[in-house]
Amino acid sequence: MYIGRVAGTVVATIKNELFEGRKLLVVSKMDLEGQSTTKYDIAVDMVQAGVGDRVLVLDEGNSARQIVDREPLGAIRAVIVGFVDDVDIAEGVQDEL
Repeated sequence: MYIGRVAGTVVATIKNELFEGRKLLVVSKMDLEGQSTTKYDIAVDMVQAGVGDRVLVLDEGNSARQIVDREPLGAIRAVIVGFVDDVDIAEGVQDEL
């Protein structure tokens, strides 16, 4: 699980039926300072996020498939499960991470 920022949308005219009716978003992973990194995922949107939103992404395949709750099971790796309002890291803890 990680915090990311929605960087864009993905449009696919032909896709697996598992993705029908689902929005796919490009999410840039963020570092502990809140800056976007060069790492990203394409995630299934479950919370109606938009470009620029800071979101919580579940990036473990089995859990992601359970959240989407569709049969047949398919290739889902990342799901946006919430919005992030604030992050508070205790002083000194960041150095240990």
